[in-house]
Amino acid sequence: MDVTTLDRLLSAAAKSGASDIHLKSGAQPAIRMAGVLTPVRTPALAADDMQRIVGRLVSQRPDAPQVATILELDTSYAIEGVARFRVSIYRQRGDLAAVLRVIPFVIPTFEQLGLPPVVEKIAAEPRGLVLVTGITGSGKTSTLAAIVDWINQREARHILTIEDPVEYLHSDRKSRVSQREVGMDTAGFAVALRAGMRQDPDVILVGELRDLETVDTALKAAETGHLVLATIHTQDAPGTIERIIGMFPAEAESNIRMRLAEVLRAVICQRLVPAASGQGRVLVAEILVNTLAVQSMIRQPEKMGGLKDYIERGGEVYGTQSFDQHLVALHREGKITMDVAVAAASSPSELQRAVMLEG
Repeated sequence: MDVTTLDRLLSAAAKSGASDIHLKSGAQPAIRMAGVLTPVRTPALAADDMQRIVGRLVSQRPDAPQVATILELDTSYAIEGVARFRVSIYRQRGDLAAVLRVIPFVIPTFEQLGLPPVVEKIAAEPRGLVLVTGITGSGKTSTLAAIVDWINQREARHILTIEDPVEYLHSDRKSRVSQREVGMDTAGFAVALRAGMRQDPDVILVGELRDLETVDTALKAAETGHLVLATIHTQDAPGTIERIIGMFPAEAESNIRMRLAEVLRAVICQRLVPAASGQGRVLVAEILVNTLAVQSMIRQPEKMGGLKDYIERGGEVYGTQSFDQHLVALHREGKITMDVAVAAASSPSELQRAVMLEG
């Protein structure tokens, strides 16, 4: 496969709505559509093909490495007028392989993503910590990009992003946006966060809270009056809080609970499920908004068991919702099937009961 054919393949995948493109020696290229990985009807890629492909994928980096030296590398690639791609290059069985995630040039809105109205209130927070969580491929990056774009269109702020790699590109509108890429513009998340505190930011986006040092520095940034937006790989709101606390030594637990209770503003947990139409996927979100009651639960671990019930009861007043509540609403609106709702539910029996009561 030559570089022209590569760009044609990537362009066709992006325009068809694919989320990912898989490339490796000895196999046909494959694309992921609506969560399903399907081979492309082209010849299998040879090792020489992958050498040329990887050379092309790293060619837009100012510090492009020698292909022969690459073991694993995260980077980005763009095709003008089509899309950007988050690229993960690696080796398997000694040969090169790559997976590319499609990143549209146009930043989606909250409505386009299917996020509830309360997310606008969360984006308007002047300070504190907002966490967007979910498994890999659940749309966390798109949600963070939408929040940054919402602020950028409305507020005169300095927004600093720290990403690995930079995905969505933000142009200055009302805000000034500085985007730093790990490995190119900075050595790592924690060092960029520390340096960022001296760069007069109002909003700091951290691509991922990977380790204790980054989490601790993010908390400090939120404590000193900044709005910190970050992602973490957790599956629901209660699990997110416990994961943050669990990253610190046991002797620091009480202190971390106090700090987190004070700075946390909201947790947005996401999943993507197949749409009833068979075209694409639908976002399901669990939303936790911090209140005095939630602060009390975070500070006192014996009260954390009541958080799930609080999320389910706080919708009308605070805009909170559980995954299962959102699944019921999506089924009511005809956006997902009952089978999909039950399969994705945290409590399938309770979800079925809720649907029956609505019917």
